[in-house]
Amino acid sequence: MSKSEKSQLIRILIAAAIFTAGILLKIEGVWKFIIFLSAYLIVGGDILWKAIKNIARGQIFDENFLMTVASIGAFFLTEYAEGVAVMLFYQVGELFQSSAVSKSRRSISDLMDIRPDYANIMRGDALVQVDPEEVQVGDIIIVKPGERIPLDGVVEEGYSALDTSALTGESVPREVGMGDSVISGCINQNGKLSIRVSREFDQSTVAKILEMVENSSDKKAKSENFITRFARYYTPTVVIAAAILALVPPLITGQPFDVWIVRALTFLVISCPCALVISVPLSFFGGIGGASKSGVLVKGSNYLEALAKTEIVVFDKTGTLTKGNFVVSEVHPVNMSSDELIKLAAYAEDYSSHPIASSIKKAYGKPVDSSQIKDIEEIAGHGVKAFIGGKEVLAGNAKLMKLKQISYEDAASAGTVVYIAVDGKYAGYIRIEDEIKPDSAQAISDLKAAGIKQTIMLTGDSDAVGRKVASALNLDEVYTELLPADKVEQMEKLMEQKSGKGMLAFVGDGINDAPVLARADIGIAMGGLGSDAAIEAADIVIMTDETSKISTAIQISKKTLRIVRQNIVFSLAVKAFVLILGATGYASMWAAIFADVGVSVIAILNAIRALNVKKFNKVS
Repeated sequence: MSKSEKSQLIRILIAAAIFTAGILLKIEGVWKFIIFLSAYLIVGGDILWKAIKNIARGQIFDENFLMTVASIGAFFLTEYAEGVAVMLFYQVGELFQSSAVSKSRRSISDLMDIRPDYANIMRGDALVQVDPEEVQVGDIIIVKPGERIPLDGVVEEGYSALDTSALTGESVPREVGMGDSVISGCINQNGKLSIRVSREFDQSTVAKILEMVENSSDKKAKSENFITRFARYYTPTVVIAAAILALVPPLITGQPFDVWIVRALTFLVISCPCALVISVPLSFFGGIGGASKSGVLVKGSNYLEALAKTEIVVFDKTGTLTKGNFVVSEVHPVNMSSDELIKLAAYAEDYSSHPIASSIKKAYGKPVDSSQIKDIEEIAGHGVKAFIGGKEVLAGNAKLMKLKQISYEDAASAGTVVYIAVDGKYAGYIRIEDEIKPDSAQAISDLKAAGIKQTIMLTGDSDAVGRKVASALNLDEVYTELLPADKVEQMEKLMEQKSGKGMLAFVGDGINDAPVLARADIGIAMGGLGSDAAIEAADIVIMTDETSKISTAIQISKKTLRIVRQNIVFSLAVKAFVLILGATGYASMWAAIFADVGVSVIAILNAIRALNVKKFNKVS
């Protein structure tokens, strides 16, 4: 609890004690007035002062004004207990609000703790601490166990486990060693790391995240904007209505003015829009905070609201549904063992750093004896020829087999096929494919369970590859062999197919996805390995490479929107009912206090539920 909240609580308790004593002692006359006035000034002095300052600034019609007018009016009518009760219970509601906002803010401010305070850098023979903004690209920084990584870079020396929970929401540490990329904001757990900086601080992952979090409150949802506009016109309207209620009926009916003034004051207390003005933004704030705890950064409540209305989710393939890493998926030897075929291919491709060559060497898994390799010749667009252990080995595509007039088994379908021939005879083929992410199939299933009508994939890969992935993941549609411009064109067509209020989300990670991310209703970037351009263009960033986080984000958004609607309907319904009772004389000031403070507290407690996202983070 903050100092201001503690001070507020103390004032409430002191005022409540005096208020209770005033009622129980049944003192009359001037002492009764003094006792209740002291309680009133202790608990409501700050509200009274805010109202005076706002009136001086021309900001008359707010909840401070309504509470002040209603409570002072009660004192003029010698309803001292009711006057104090208005302020007392209003402050209780304010304390609930302050506590709820603090709780929601902490869920997001936890992210702000990822900002590093310093970076360790070698200056001569000494290790000195400098501001991360002073470090240049290419500098070597040292990160000791327990320290936060201050800048993005590549590990030059050392081995350790990184706590990435503040960024990704994942509790399992990530192990890193020499050559691995690391991002700022993670905590180094056990080993000393030397890291070569790859980005300056203002371009680092942590800087971009902090900027997104700080700007998230600027982009309001339609529901928030509606409530803001509603309160702007609603408050002066009810003040005018209360004035009419106090003056017109006595003039027409001849009844005493004090009866109708009490009704008007009751009307004012009931009509205070606190429940709506507080609970709706608080709900969205809680939803964004809950999403951030799950490793999902939402750039504004408008995007959280739009996500709840999503009916079509369109995916890029590579890096989004698949790992973007080529692996050997099939080895088909002829007249030799699988191990022998892989060995020949690995030796033939030893010189190459191409992903296809790397995947074959990884599958072989043993050191290559380069002394056995002679006369390597690259045949452009076809493959490679080399003499391995005295044998002529050809490794390449079908065009290489045709060029050398070698009879072979056509294995073309999904994936990349490398054909092998030894001394002019076909020796078999190796199929290499992009690996599907472990959680992609579950992610698609979860999206459909969450009410998504269509799941679609757009890819630049061949038709065979695209359709194989789409079939494995049970996607509804797939469009293949698309250039970046073709993806935008296809996105335009898909946007026309959706229903009027439905939203379309696109999920991608590459730099070529940026135009499509920007064109979709909601752009979702896979931020763990995603490009800067994709993250900048996106509205929502998944900080891990888990596709399943998308359904988590959608469920959080739907829960948040449900809470917002519940608060709006509940608040307006209760207030409308009690307003009618108050205007007709059937509701007392105590009923008015419940209609204001009680409804506010209930709405705030309901809004806090948006922070609870544990059930959405469970592994299915």
